Amino acid sequence: MLTYIPAIKRHHAAPVAWLNSYFLFSFADYYDPKNIHFGPLRVFNDDTVQAKSGFPQHPHSEMEIVTLVLEGEVAHEDTMGNKTLIQKGEVQRMTAGTGIAHSEFNHTDKPLHIYQLWFLPNQKGLAPSYEQKDIDFLSHKNELIPLVTGQRVLEDVVYMNSNTTVYWANLREDKEIEFKTFPIRNTFVYVKEGTIFINGSEIGPNDQARLTDENVVHIRAEKDSQFILIDLPATEANY
Repeated sequence: MLTYIPAIKRHHAAPVAWLNSYFLFSFADYYDPKNIHFGPLRVFNDDTVQAKSGFPQHPHSEMEIVTLVLEGEVAHEDTMGNKTLIQKGEVQRMTAGTGIAHSEFNHTDKPLHIYQLWFLPNQKGLAPSYEQKDIDFLSHKNELIPLVTGQRVLEDVVYMNSNTTVYWANLREDKEIEFKTFPIRNTFVYVKEGTIFINGSEIGPNDQARLTDENVVHIRAEKDSQFILIDLPATEANY
């Protein structure tokens, strides 16, 4: 079953002049009891941060936090002592675990565009940890590129404490991808640009598809497209 959520249904938030966000799930001032999470995917924010701006230090706990940089670069500092730059095409994972605080700034003269995803961890009380990798995911064509996963069989991928895998695809016009799944898994798709057909349903820019009880997810690009696909456990026992 495919649930289609058009771009207009995203919650738009611009709490300060330098931040423009779209929340795909309940977050901050947006609360919808029917849209809290999809499996362990608890937060998906599509954020644009203007030049010379950013988030001051703030705390987190008991979450796996993943940041994908689509444009620009993020200056990250945290209470573990990490001081890093996450640049376009790079992936960052932070295990908040028992507690961590961090800041995220755009020190450049151009806007920063990121996706930030929070996942419920597969266990509580984990020690805070950090990983960052240049996967150059924006350059690969016509395949699903794994970015972050809880499946240790995948190589050259950021690891997180969740039975989940996040993929990226840059799919050329008329190209197709077939993703095999199981009814015990869910699939989440969010389109950055272009138009794709998922199991026959048209999905456009900033639209979502949430799939349950499927064996195969067939995707065809109507035009050159970029999208994120997340493979998730369907039941809490498998998070």
